[in-house]
Amino acid sequence: MKKAYFFILSFFLILLVIFWIGPSRIIYSVSRADLLIILMALAVHIMVLAVRGLRWGFIIGQTGRFRVNFIVKTIGLFAGNLSPMRSAGEVMNALAGKKLNGIQLSEGLSAGLTERFFDLGIGGFLLIAAAVLMPQVRIAALFGAVLSLLITYLIYLVNWREEKGLKIYERIHSLLERLPISERTLDNLYVKLTEGIRNMIGYTRAYSNFTSILVIFSLSLLSWLMECLRLYLVFLAFGVEVAFSAVIIIFLLANLIGILSALPGGMGSMEVSLTALFVLFGVQGSVAGSIAIVDRLISFWFVTALGVVFSSYYARDILEEVKSGILDVKS
Repeated sequence: MKKAYFFILSFFLILLVIFWIGPSRIIYSVSRADLLIILMALAVHIMVLAVRGLRWGFIIGQTGRFRVNFIVKTIGLFAGNLSPMRSAGEVMNALAGKKLNGIQLSEGLSAGLTERFFDLGIGGFLLIAAAVLMPQVRIAALFGAVLSLLITYLIYLVNWREEKGLKIYERIHSLLERLPISERTLDNLYVKLTEGIRNMIGYTRAYSNFTSILVIFSLSLLSWLMECLRLYLVFLAFGVEVAFSAVIIIFLLANLIGILSALPGGMGSMEVSLTALFVLFGVQGSVAGSIAIVDRLISFWFVTALGVVFSSYYARDILEEVKSGILDVKS
């Protein structure tokens, strides 16, 4: 029931943006936009998915399975779009990877956390640069940078440092012991998860050499910049000229707000924050809202629709993996 409230709030915020600007103004702005450039922005976002699939394939050692890797990453992004703070993305990535790539669940989780480590780390350092270069967003950028780098550090402990990772889980397990869960199930869960953490860290260390880290970092930075390029093209489609550095800052801050809102995929909060940030950078209100809505149609709703198609096709197989894991813990 609580999830329903989150989705209701998300749709309410989207409608709030639409009616605050005025549906007729949005229709007018969109009708005057350059359709060819919008299609170019869509093509760039498809390339973003391809780069993320390439990164996933490189981490798990299956770069040649491009189609499968693309599907796995799209399913993971789709799951992230429907979960608070995009928290389900890595888990669904790992489950889809186990079924489609034939890898172990711990290897999939290792790859997913490594991706999140680089995404947040790069975002954190870019936000520090934003705080230095843009005084009007300095406080928000510094807050976002500290939060991003803190989460990056926690991922480092869980995904690279076995002793620290196990200590963090033991603290979580002490909280689980207070829940109405049978002692046998808790013991099985402890064994499975501690073993999983050890295996996960083993996989992470296997590709933690300088060359591999450099490739993963490069692909992560490329996907970040291509997402900003997509947003930049949407600006151009509406005839708005803006510095690319400003687009990077807007994109980072809007994503941060979307995550902190805890709404599924930042739905609603992203539209509001993008519109507000565009206005802050001097874009007219009706055009700002139109740009935010079109960009989210490309970056959020297109991926969601694609994820629905892929997930519906593989849902039964992935669900079987979830059931077998639950039964394994219970038994």
